[in-house]
Amino acid sequence: MEDDKDLAEEVRRLKRERRAVVLAHYYVDGAVQDVADYVGDSYGLAKQAAALDCDEIVFAGVRFMGESAKLLSPDKRVLMPAPDAGCPMAAMADVETIDRVRAAHPGIAVVCYVNSTAAVKAASDVCVTSSNAERIVAALPQRQIFFTPDRHLGHYLSEKLPDKEFILNPGFCPIHEAVQLSEIEEVKRAHPEARVLMHPECPQWVLGEADYVGSTAGIIKQAVEGDAPAYLIVTVCGVLHEIEKRTGGQGKRFYFPRTRPVCPNMRKVTLRKVRDCLRDGTGEVPLPPADVCTGARAALTRMLDLAR
Repeated sequence: MEDDKDLAEEVRRLKRERRAVVLAHYYVDGAVQDVADYVGDSYGLAKQAAALDCDEIVFAGVRFMGESAKLLSPDKRVLMPAPDAGCPMAAMADVETIDRVRAAHPGIAVVCYVNSTAAVKAASDVCVTSSNAERIVAALPQRQIFFTPDRHLGHYLSEKLPDKEFILNPGFCPIHEAVQLSEIEEVKRAHPEARVLMHPECPQWVLGEADYVGSTAGIIKQAVEGDAPAYLIVTVCGVLHEIEKRTGGQGKRFYFPRTRPVCPNMRKVTLRKVRDCLRDGTGEVPLPPADVCTGARAALTRMLDLAR
């Protein structure tokens, strides 16, 4: 039976042989993060995918991430270790809804969160991530915004940008949606010294308990650079691997809600599957139809341009 050390060695060898780069999201297993060439949130990995010099990209994440990497690097082979790892939020948005909103509100800007399909991106004016959404939406000339698919990030943006008028798609992340206010209060009572760091995919009824609201990368930065002795992390618990790597020796303590936020789709990405897809060339991400490619790539490229 191969152990993680043997698998990691084989992954490193295969990367050299195939001129491959492994991109891993902060939410996947720590053993996968450790063999990755780049670890990041959706925005950071999108930037990397657009700039890489390699023949193959192995994307350790969920389907929309691999699809975005292929759109930004169409000449490269993009492989997914777990091609069945979807994103429930991405399935909560569709082109038909965008068409209805545009018909009812001529001139509205359609802004789609990166957690979306290529077809939804193609039907949108610009794509955003939680790292850059506020900056990009603020820069748009339109006052009316249709934000899809995440209603919670959309609501958060509406409070940050009161001069804009938002129409929100009713989608959400089931993991962040399930965060319980009572469990946040429970940790705060037990550890009043802990600073609360929360992702904007959480519902507004729990965001009020946060000391900081921001992207995955932002949460990690706060935990690493902050001067508090303890932190309550309110996002998918895979981030703890990177936080602990960067804070070793600082003596900081990290807590999660009693019901730990775990993404079952991110958990499908294992070190063995990374090795298998590199070795066998499985899980290749196809390019969408040409018209979808053109529109989706434009939305992603506009995001990268506006976020500079």
